[in-house]
Amino acid sequence: MLGKTELLEAVASTNRGLLASSDDRQAIQSLAATLEDRNPYPEPLAATAQLNGIWRLLYTTSDELLGINRFPLYQLGQIYQCIYDEARIYNIAEVVGLPQLSGLVSVGASFEAVSTKRVNVAFERGVFGLQTLLGYENPQQFIQKLQDQSKFPWWQGIDFRINRDRQSGWLEVTYLDDDLRIGRGNQGSLFVLRKVKS
Repeated sequence: MLGKTELLEAVASTNRGLLASSDDRQAIQSLAATLEDRNPYPEPLAATAQLNGIWRLLYTTSDELLGINRFPLYQLGQIYQCIYDEARIYNIAEVVGLPQLSGLVSVGASFEAVSTKRVNVAFERGVFGLQTLLGYENPQQFIQKLQDQSKFPWWQGIDFRINRDRQSGWLEVTYLDDDLRIGRGNQGSLFVLRKVKS
């Protein structure tokens, strides 16, 4: 599709937005808007076959996500967002550190559709710790662990409940095809994600 290749090329060198200049951000906003005008699924929440699955973040303007890169001696690795039929979203950020000390930050949330494009998101659970202690192998395997265990033991990591009334927001799916998704959040953030093939 016209504009998709250009958008993917524009985000490729930004390290998910960490290295984006103001000119880069403007160009990416413009390219994203062009694609959003040509959305092949104008009611993306109904396109569950395309929407559900594991998505890898290619680019964002979210300070919350990019701020994970500020941990001393650590660098932000891959970030995934996993969407499931049962109105669940899992965000997983890999944090790369010294050998055997790579970390993981995960947040689980429920969502409720409020239009054909927008969902209200209520964050409910946070988990962070070392990947080795948490037994992390990949997003799909870890989400299964999250679903199977209501709480990790303290020696594996920090597992805590989030007050869903205080930690909520919305996300709008503004473009969706078989392998690319663009979203916009309540804090004005832009998200560009690519579907991970299972």
